[in-house]
Parts: sequence; structure tokens; C-alpha cells
Amino acid sequence: MLLHIHPDNPQPRLLRQVADLLRNGGIIVYPTDTIYGLGCDIHQHKAVERICQIKGVDPQKANLSFVCYDLSDLSKYAAQLDTPVYRSLKQHLPGAYTFILKASREVPRILKTKRDTVGIRVPDNNIARCIVEELGNPILSATLPGEMVEDFTDPEIIHDRFGKQVDAVIHGGVGGMIPSTVIDYSTGDPEVVRMGAGLWD
Repeated sequence: MLLHIHPDNPQPRLLRQVADLLRNGGIIVYPTDTIYGLGCDIHQHKAVERICQIKGVDPQKANLSFVCYDLSDLSKYAAQLDTPVYRSLKQHLPGAYTFILKASREVPRILKTKRDTVGIRVPDNNIARCIVEELGNPILSATLPGEMVEDFTDPEIIHDRFGKQVDAVIHGGVGGMIPSTVIDYSTGDPEVVRMGAGLWD
């Protein structure tokens, strides 16, 4: 199923349809402010496992991250945010960043790393954030399997390629090719794990 959702004013009816699908354990491909990604409700264990299968990764080693609606939503899932860290997040979010933080008890075990950390995003993308808001839960943020190719910027091609493996592909315009910048704050000081679309100095 290919759903055309307006990038600036997402249609409430379609957002409800996507949220219902996610609540029932569905998997979607959706746009962010960087690349199109695979998503599901983070509390749907089987859906998380299905995404790992599509990617060909072991959930225990996958380093999965997820999308929150805003900073106050994010703070539920981070164990403790020191003032400097909070300030940095506030300065950079919403934006093209994934922050690795100590995970709180709210984070499902399947999403935690062995170090008890988790990657969290608040993308600068209306569709992604409105889905999270409508669902009332964060959604998984996983890259599509394979090499980062130009095909992955076009939701029609993504639908042709992955349509049978997922329940819906959301068409929200042309996507990017550069993933988010990953910053690890789990030890207190910022460490750049991956330089991506978000600027960091």
C-alpha cells in the first residue's frame, strides 16, 4: 500500500490509518528529515523482530533507534539528562541527529544495547512526528537494507522493492541520501559516532 501524505499538512485521516496499522503490529516505510526508513510501534516486539529480519540483523546486535515527538517525549526514554546534554539536545532538535543516551526503564528491552543505551531521534519532519503523536508512542527508526542508493530517495521505487515486506510505504516527497549524524552522549561527553546530515563541531 502506497499512501500519499502531505509533507506540510499531513491528512488526519491518513495519520489515523497509519497509527492503527502500527498499533496492530504493522511495519511502514516513512520519510524523515534525512532518509526514508523502516518503522513500527516500539512496543510491538514482533514488528521490531520483523524489521530486523528484513534488514538481516540480529535484534541483540542491531543498535536500533527510534523517533520521539519532541524533547519532553524523548526525556521519558533517557535515564538522566544532565543540563549540558539537555541544552545540546534542545539546540539540535528537531533535526538530522540521532543521540545515543542511557536508556530509561520505558525503553523496551529489545531496543537496548548491552551498555543499556538507546538511540533517539526527533526528526525535523512533519509526517514522522505527526505519526508518533497520533500513535502516542515512539516509532522505530531503521535504515532500509542494502547500500545507500539513489533508489531509496524515491518512495515509488521503495514501494516496488519493499512493498511486499512492509504493510505501507508513505509517500512524503523525495527523500535524502545522507543519514542522520549520530552523537553518543551515554558517557557524558559528546562523541561523534557517524557524521551525517546534521552539522556538528
